[in-house]
Amino acid sequence: MQSMHRNPQSHKGENGKVMVIGGSKMQHGAPIFSALAAEASGVDLIFVALPLLHADAAKHASFNFQVHPFGGDALKESDLESLLELLATMDAAIIGPGLGRGPKEQKVIRELIESCPCTMVLDASALQSWTLEAIDEKTAVLTPHLGELERLGIDPEDIEDIAKKFNCVVLAKGPTDRIASSDGRLKELIGGNAGLTVGGTGDALAGLTAPYYALETFKYLVFNDPGWTPEKRPINVGADVVAAERAAAPITADNPDLSAFFARGGRLIQVHGLT
Repeated sequence: MQSMHRNPQSHKGENGKVMVIGGSKMQHGAPIFSALAAEASGVDLIFVALPLLHADAAKHASFNFQVHPFGGDALKESDLESLLELLATMDAAIIGPGLGRGPKEQKVIRELIESCPCTMVLDASALQSWTLEAIDEKTAVLTPHLGELERLGIDPEDIEDIAKKFNCVVLAKGPTDRIASSDGRLKELIGGNAGLTVGGTGDALAGLTAPYYALETFKYLVFNDPGWTPEKRPINVGADVVAAERAAAPITADNPDLSAFFARGGRLIQVHGLT
């Protein structure tokens, strides 16, 4: 994986702020894997919210993490206010890795998603039968494996239609990853292997996906406007990714001139064998 190229005039935080919300009493590693992957992408600031009993593990995993533990050993209603205040300052958030699946915690996760003010990457426990309803009018990327697709109520053959209907991106993991965007297009990524069945690889993928969708990427790659703000024009996941790919169309394996791409703050991230 190549680290991101930074605008030489940028300041701390302008190259992305990502938050990870995850973990439960028996699951400390999932949110930490996501946070480590986000850190490896080159994003400026990583915030980690997880159960109180795992706070020290997160702090020891990286000196760069800003750790905000839940009030107790599980996500509760009382945690929502402080989490939403933090999310209002983020470019993107990863929600779900390692979170509990009991009814009380699921109710809080749904409220969190419905109120989240920033781009979301939803994985694991955040992928439920109600998730598609909860992301209405949100910017969201779903990263399900086959079992999670079933839990979402999505037929694997219908992910293009689902992405278009709910204005989201669906990254369906498998031997061949399939990515459907909100404009109805589908891309297949080869290069997977049986090693990706190891626990934590999906959490790492979610952690790498969030920085790609952080707002600063769109400022320089799509809009080419360092002064862009959400008030100026909101993000449309499908259309903006299409615009980015169109801008990168002249780049080929035979002519890998990335100077213009890098000059606009572009970055290269390798995920599942694809750069």
